[in-house]
Amino acid sequence: MRTVVERELELKLVLSPEHRIPVSARLEYVTDDPYAVHVTFHVGSAHAVTWTFARDLLVEGVFRPCGRGDVRVWPAKSEGRCVVLMALSSPDGDAVLQAPVAHVSAWLERTLRLVPPGTEAERLGLDDELAQLLAR
Repeated sequence: MRTVVERELELKLVLSPEHRIPVSARLEYVTDDPYAVHVTFHVGSAHAVTWTFARDLLVEGVFRPCGRGDVRVWPAKSEGRCVVLMALSSPDGDAVLQAPVAHVSAWLERTLRLVPPGTEAERLGLDDELAQLLAR
């Protein structure tokens, strides 16, 4: 059964240590794609921008710096509040986004209850697909 866990929230695009602008975003987790999380940014253009990366990366990034290359995640404090920062890099540019850690953690907890760590492969149905392929 396919289940989707979504959360709309306002992130902050970090332009400098003193300047941040709000960005609407949607976190999405789909049990059909159990290893991934999807973050869609509504940036005022005709098309939303979606980034997809490993759920484990976001889970770990809430507690300690992690990631390499295109996506890096780490915890921080901003104005006395706990936040999680996401650095995203693409050929079109780089961005650092800040999210309230409490909102991200609560959303992640919902995904982890739905598909606990280590059980993701069971959701892929690879054994069933392989059996059907070999039966032909």
